[in-house]
Amino acid sequence: MLDWNDPFAAPADKFESYEAITVATAPPVEANAPKMSLPLANVAPVNPDDKRVVNGMTDINQLAPFKYPWAWQYFLNANKNHWTPLDINMAQDVHDYRHKLTLEERHVYENVLSYLTTSDILAMRNIGLAVMEKMSAPELQIYQARQVYEEALHTWTYQHCIETIGLDQSEIYNRYRVVPEINQKIQLANRRLNSIMRSDIDLHDRDELENFVMAYAFFAAIFEGCWFYNGFSPIFALQRRGLMKGTAEQLQYIMRDEVMHASFGIRVVKQIIKEENVVLDPAKIQAMFEEAEEAERIYASYILRDPILGYSKEDHVAQFRFIANRRAKQLGFAEPFPGAEAALPWLDEQSNMKKEKNFFETKVTEYQTGGALNWD
Repeated sequence: MLDWNDPFAAPADKFESYEAITVATAPPVEANAPKMSLPLANVAPVNPDDKRVVNGMTDINQLAPFKYPWAWQYFLNANKNHWTPLDINMAQDVHDYRHKLTLEERHVYENVLSYLTTSDILAMRNIGLAVMEKMSAPELQIYQARQVYEEALHTWTYQHCIETIGLDQSEIYNRYRVVPEINQKIQLANRRLNSIMRSDIDLHDRDELENFVMAYAFFAAIFEGCWFYNGFSPIFALQRRGLMKGTAEQLQYIMRDEVMHASFGIRVVKQIIKEENVVLDPAKIQAMFEEAEEAERIYASYILRDPILGYSKEDHVAQFRFIANRRAKQLGFAEPFPGAEAALPWLDEQSNMKKEKNFFETKVTEYQTGGALNWD
């Protein structure tokens, strides 16, 4: 039987049944002891029409009836993309990194991982510590709980890649603090996060509510919807040439999660705007996208200071602008970069996994579960 005080101890060969343990440890019951019963309160069930995304007054512990059935569907769909980094063979990546990648390609690979390792922890803290506790409908919180798990899973994935390739963990993880071009993106996100991760925040205050909506829109549409979506593309560029295919496959699974995170967050932001009659300043929205684009340009200039075959910093920044327009339109905002065109027309195709694999190469089930979903 598993020892919960020492879960790593070897289980015993024989164990007692739950019933036997219960009978053996249950206290004696007196013959004439009164039976206990719970008082029945005359309380009406939750009316779904009374639910709100924030500032709601209904019982947060009662899941159904749903007011937001789409949120529950996100949770169900997320579970169809269940995977772990151990499912993917990384042996060829070790050979590629040591024998095939150029110095410029190693620079790209290492710094993409350096940025992502910290970013997914930031995303996890944003949802788990700053956003979830402000939601007042449980169907929203349940998907966000899954999202927190997925961000932790993504962090495990990057760690698995770093360990498998044999990179210096201390050096790779510390780059976000010592490389200014990476650090400035992290600090920009930290400012948004710290502005809403406060115990005294009151979303009945219109200024606080507007700031919360802007921060949520930043993380959903820019941090996950643009920076992550665009951030995987250098690795996908290597994959197109037959390099680092295991890492790229890991990122394809992560991409599915992140697109759903962005889509869900955008939908929640729009719902809050509708329910709370929030009017956002178009100038602030434009400034938010422009600041993010400037940070992405500086980052791209560092990781792609020397272009790699089939990919350059100009491609990276142009693709960011194109994706930013897509996210802004999804939010109902004006395009921040009118006329921006896709510099990587292959990216959507490359990031999807709508293909079957040989049974002997990987587990068939991991493609059956998620392959039919529309991820963007």
